[in-house]
Amino acid sequence: MSERTSGSGAQPYRREGASGRVLRFRFDGREYEGLEGDTLASALLANGVRAVASSVKFGRPRGVYAAGCEEPNALVQIEEPFPEPMLQATTVELYDGLVATGLPGQGRLADRPDPARYDAVHAHCDVLVVGAGPAGIAAAGVAAWAGARVILADERPEPGGSLLGTTETLDGRPGREWASEEVAALAALPEVTVLRRTTVVGHYDDNYVVAVERRTNHLGAQAPADTARERVWRIRAKRVVLATGGHERFVAFAGNDLPGVMLAGAARTYANRYRVLPGRRAVVFTTNDSAYAAALDLADAGVEIAAIADVRRAPGEAWAARCAERGIEVLTGHVVTAARGEGEVSSVDIAPRSETQGEGGDVREVPADLLLVSGGWTPVVHLFSQAGGTLRHDEGLGAFTPGETRQAVEAAGFARGVRTLRECLEDGAEAGRRALAAAGFAVSSAVTVPSVNTVPTAEEEPAAAPAEHLWLVEADDYSTHFVDLQRDVTVAEVLRATGAGLTSVEHVKRYTTAGTAHDQGKTSGLLTGGVVAHALGVDVAELGTTTFRAPYTPVSFAALAGRDRGRLHDPVRVTAMHEWHVARGALFENVGQWKRPWYYPRPGEDMEAAVLRECRAAREDVAAMDASTLGKIDLVGPDAAVFLDRLYTNMMSTLKVGSIRYGVMCRPDGMVFDDGTVIRLAGDRFLVTTTTGNAAAVLDWMEEWLQTEWPDLRVCCTSVTEQWATVALVGPRSREVLGRLAPGLAVDNDSFPFMTWRDAEVAGIEARVCRISFSGELAYEINVSSWLGLALWEAVMASGEVTPYGTETMHVLRAEKGFPIVGQDTDGTVTPQDLGMSWIVSKKKADFVGKRSYARADTSRPDRKHLVGLLPEDPGVLLPEGAHLVETSALPEPPVPTLGFVTSSYRSAALGRTFALALVSGGRERVGERLYAPVGADLVPVTVTSHVLYDPEGARRDG
Repeated sequence: MSERTSGSGAQPYRREGASGRVLRFRFDGREYEGLEGDTLASALLANGVRAVASSVKFGRPRGVYAAGCEEPNALVQIEEPFPEPMLQATTVELYDGLVATGLPGQGRLADRPDPARYDAVHAHCDVLVVGAGPAGIAAAGVAAWAGARVILADERPEPGGSLLGTTETLDGRPGREWASEEVAALAALPEVTVLRRTTVVGHYDDNYVVAVERRTNHLGAQAPADTARERVWRIRAKRVVLATGGHERFVAFAGNDLPGVMLAGAARTYANRYRVLPGRRAVVFTTNDSAYAAALDLADAGVEIAAIADVRRAPGEAWAARCAERGIEVLTGHVVTAARGEGEVSSVDIAPRSETQGEGGDVREVPADLLLVSGGWTPVVHLFSQAGGTLRHDEGLGAFTPGETRQAVEAAGFARGVRTLRECLEDGAEAGRRALAAAGFAVSSAVTVPSVNTVPTAEEEPAAAPAEHLWLVEADDYSTHFVDLQRDVTVAEVLRATGAGLTSVEHVKRYTTAGTAHDQGKTSGLLTGGVVAHALGVDVAELGTTTFRAPYTPVSFAALAGRDRGRLHDPVRVTAMHEWHVARGALFENVGQWKRPWYYPRPGEDMEAAVLRECRAAREDVAAMDASTLGKIDLVGPDAAVFLDRLYTNMMSTLKVGSIRYGVMCRPDGMVFDDGTVIRLAGDRFLVTTTTGNAAAVLDWMEEWLQTEWPDLRVCCTSVTEQWATVALVGPRSREVLGRLAPGLAVDNDSFPFMTWRDAEVAGIEARVCRISFSGELAYEINVSSWLGLALWEAVMASGEVTPYGTETMHVLRAEKGFPIVGQDTDGTVTPQDLGMSWIVSKKKADFVGKRSYARADTSRPDRKHLVGLLPEDPGVLLPEGAHLVETSALPEPPVPTLGFVTSSYRSAALGRTFALALVSGGRERVGERLYAPVGADLVPVTVTSHVLYDPEGARRDG
């Protein structure tokens, strides 16, 4: 590769004096050259490539419109070194060997595995500053030099923000140079982290902020294999300063989507930052003064400015004077009525504002290959809004700016509506001081620090004239007046929406799809609202904005998923007794993240034989199961009993110390969420057990209610699942075995009744013994420290002929008794009453989660699906779980109405046959009826029975 220092040769639109390493790339099958530091967009413009992509609906050619993440048009697919679709050419950094193609609004997924790594990191700071423009650098400087922990994040490869695209100076230095030196000094401080190429994509409660750092995307095939391509930053900040700047917006006029139409600020950036001329002869169409600075910079760069069409009658006098000095014609009170050309701009129609209805008048056609548009600037308020901040309309900007927020968030610079460079610097420094004070640092208003002792001197800017807010150029035909370039939404479609009676911008957004593409309306959102306001004859301030949702920019699924860590990606959890189970030949079942023994086959046994043997041992002798994986949550606090009463359908506050109660939790809609036991350890302390797979969800559920609905309750919840190893001892001889293991424990029925617990030494180990049964047999659950779980298990196994059993046997035993498994015999549409458990829904409590839903007509319909038992008429037929049930012995023509489905199906040693559980419409009223289960080509006849098929009187529970 060579060094190029001029704009001659292969890059005809590159300005003289451009320098940098030459990079070669391919776009749409053609070879091109660019320079290091280019984006794909700037490199294409340097090579005279105007049409980069095509629109999604109409297939119209589209060119580069912006210079950053607000780009609505130039979507590309990276083909090499790894396929990645739907990227903005304006944000793709050029690298040697890049291969890309333009997209028609849709991309293609990779057909091979992604070889790159993706990582995540957690970080904490006193002050997070988002945006390394003038305001952000000033804010970070104040905070950092005062000793605060600061993170400065910016989406660009280098700091500077708006300074990168202008010729403005600070303290006599080019703005770009000033920004680079200031940030380098900050990065050298030990408590400062500067994140480049890092986009903050989400701002959540309590200043939890998510950012994505692009670490090696810009290196292409040269990216180190051991460095993550992208890294997700999960940041918790005491204070956040949002110095996010603004996006320029365009105006709706005929042909405003043609390649060669560009935002004026973007063209200025290409000319100054990348030393690329976006065209040779330009017309400027503006509603505000900012386009004059762009026009003058482009003129200095060598672009002929044919005319400036200013909708205002009185632009800034100083700007007009500067243009007059340069011989640039300024047409005040004029608009661009159309951009014309075949495939790209070749001429521009300009007319006085009073003559824009197509009724004649002085319409002037100006030859040009570039049309620069500035419809005003919109502060980037996305993150502020995501953080719960309110927005207010700024008449001067014609846009919405940050209002109030309940979070510790500051907006600074143009993100707050501050206009001039000097004001942005001052505002950023003041935001830094406020953030410091709020983060607990003693900072006076006169604080001086080495790097920001005084606000740097900026060039004096000409006095600004008020902007005028023009949303569309009126015409008879609005079919090519585009409002959303990515979605191909025109003014005509917006008017169709308002004509249909839609008056909300949210409704119009969904009707037209405006603002729903990859750019999320960064350039089109406010413009859409302005056109709606124009159509309805109201002020845009009355309409408000659409909702700003995370992510701020698209995030790859790979970054969200993180690194593929193999087994570590989804950690395998094993109990203290796991190695014993392995040594005894157990086969395992994955339950949540746990490896649970499924069954223990002996030589010559298949699964059916092993499970039948284990079931007989539990029903006729004694057996033991490793139940350590059950979720366990410790609840402590003076309001713990009240809290449990609100969560469970039955009363928990009346539970005595030393006792246990089974309970069910429901969602607000009354549907069963989880079940388990509640053990009262003391007046203010309970131990809650949950299903294995729902342990984390139940803890999250509890915390959600405590933190969002009942923050006044004094309760602490702690997961203790891993702290306890549990052995379930089951069967008629379980009392005998426990008595030998715990000679100091009175195990007779009167001394140790059902649903109570006792502290005792079991096999010489301190234990908490609970008399609980999930099998219907006499049973105990022995809980010890997980460190001693294996010792307890081995002692139980050595105490006599105790048969170990696994989860499959557990399922058979509980199903014989009609005990449901949440998630298997329920599907999110099942109430306790549907399960035959009306008794567990308290009629004494004033309220609990889900109670109100039981008064709804839907939850008391007689045809709701009830849990019932099924007995196949052929006792050897095992129904497949999930099989549907129908009323007739012959299937009618589709669609076939079904009554329900099989939830659990087993072969039972105790019953001497197969059986099943099922959810059946009006099932309790169908007991004794014959139904049919389609299995393959057969209809298997079954008889509906009670869901309790074994020991319905519960006589075996007490031994």
